[in-house]
Amino acid sequence: MRFLDPNPDAPAPTETAVIVPVPAAEPLVERHRQYLDPSAGWGIPAHVTVLYPFVHPSVIDEDVVAMLHAAIQTSSVFTCRFAQTGWFGDDVLWLDPEPADPFRQLTTAVWNAFPEYPPFGGAYDSVIPHLTIADRPPGGLPVMQATERAVRPLLPVETIIDRVLLITGTQAPRSWRTLCEISLADGSSLR
Repeated sequence: MRFLDPNPDAPAPTETAVIVPVPAAEPLVERHRQYLDPSAGWGIPAHVTVLYPFVHPSVIDEDVVAMLHAAIQTSSVFTCRFAQTGWFGDDVLWLDPEPADPFRQLTTAVWNAFPEYPPFGGAYDSVIPHLTIADRPPGGLPVMQATERAVRPLLPVETIIDRVLLITGTQAPRSWRTLCEISLADGSSLR
């Protein structure tokens, strides 16, 4: 196990997140996310969130990573399909993962290991796994509806979910970076 090299030019990180990267979705959503999802501008790849906010960057150490690794290892590699879009009100447009339960299980496992960090700070009664395309963008609903019309004919996106990233950064442009990558059970070894 080793931490991936940090970006020395990035501002000091102020927060962390545990995410499942979805590189197979990048060709479909990247150009939309760059304009419509603030997290893309911060340097966060297309993903499904496992747990955010997570442990403050100043306390991330080998013990935290070991606990996270143990929680992640309770889940096995799985195949996922993004075949539909979904909405949170008129504010957020997202891709709907099928199946969603393995993502929920990852969230539950990590939250059980770190109970002081509820998903999304405890703001929601339930966690709905999703891959955000647009989040309250300039232009609002009409822009997001046009994006949905552009994305839908290109679905589905199918991929294998085999790893989780621990990332850290701020809301500054291109500030987020990967601290470590953890493979799911039955996947390749921890990198």
